[in-house]
Order: sequence, then C-alpha cells, then structure tokens
Amino acid sequence: MALNARLDHRKPLVFDTHELGRRPGALQRLTREIEAPRDLGIQGVIGVPEGAPLELDLRLESVMEGVLVTGTARAQAEGECVRCLEPLELELELEADFQEMFSYPDADDRGRPKAEPVDDAEEDEDMLFVEDGLFDLEPVLRDAVVLALPMQPVCQDDCLGLCSECGARLTDDPDHHHDATDIRWAALQGLAGSLEDGEKDEMSGEAPRPARANEKQEK
Repeated sequence: MALNARLDHRKPLVFDTHELGRRPGALQRLTREIEAPRDLGIQGVIGVPEGAPLELDLRLESVMEGVLVTGTARAQAEGECVRCLEPLELELELEADFQEMFSYPDADDRGRPKAEPVDDAEEDEDMLFVEDGLFDLEPVLRDAVVLALPMQPVCQDDCLGLCSECGARLTDDPDHHHDATDIRWAALQGLAGSLEDGEKDEMSGEAPRPARANEKQEK
C-alpha cells in the first residue's frame, strides 16, 4: 500500500506511535472500544453491523523497520443462513487475531538490510506505513475479520434450504414436495384425453362432435 494522504488522528482506527518512540524493543499495549465501520465482513452474508461495539486489544512493538502491531478484535457478528436465508438465531461471537508490520518510510535510510531489488511500485503495494507517527489499522482489521468469519454460515448443520419451486423452508416441512409432470408427456396426455372423448361418443351412438356440427351446417 503506497503512502496515503495525511492521516487523521481523530479517526478511531488511526493510532499514534509518538509515545512508543522509535527505539527498537520498546513496547506499548493499548485497548480501545470503537463503533464498527460500515461493511465490516462479507457483504450480504455475514458481518459486524455498522456502529456495533468493537473491542481492540493491541500490542505495539518498535523495531528497526517500523512498528509491529499484534492484536485481537472482538465483536458480535450477524448474518443469514446461506441455505434458507433466515437470520441466524444466535449472534456469532467474533474474535479475529492479526499481526502486521507498519514500516517507516525512511526505514532503508536507518540501516535496514535490503532484500533483492524489486520494482518500487510493487513493493509499496504490499506494504503499510507509519505516516507522521500515525498508522491506520482499518485495512488490517477488515482482512482479519473476513478471515475469521464463516464463509458459508448456516442456521443449523442439517438445514435443508428452500424449495426451488415455491420457496418454502424445507426444514420446517421435510415432507414438502410438488407433483411434477414431465413436459415431454404433457402433449401425449392431452392427445390421450381427446381419443377417450371420441371413443365415448362412438359407444353412445352419436357422431363425433365435429361431424354433428357439419351436419347442422348442411341443413
């Protein structure tokens, strides 16, 4: 991730490292409860509702290259069953662990051993930075929450899902079914019905209906 515009220290997921300092080995522990940002999770499936309480426990360690951040996020997640689309009855206790290095922009100037030469743009894309003593935890938090959530949440392990024809919840009625007619036989069934009507007319001694209609027209 390339260097961003100046970070706003008032944002709840922006942290200040000035107190930690840049002496390698220095440690700082932080706890913070914030309101969850929007779209925190798997959109349309499961996630932490916007504004819900989100607890953060962080450990900041100063190293030569930057600040190593280790932490845990805790919150209540909500979602719906991917099979029957019903809301999950019990809120999911979410606990997401993460660890990320936030590099100093001038780290190379401070004697960090250089790896094999790579394109600067490619290197920056994969890196997060400390900017003016601040770092933004939001992208790290979002990745951690997505990885901690179930990708296919279900209301119960044996959920039967929905009827493909009428949308009924099959778990509530396991015997639910529809009498299906093969469309390939539908035309033949209609023809068979017409033939049966003709046979009944012959047995009663009456001419088939079309014939009677022609006789009336001739008269």
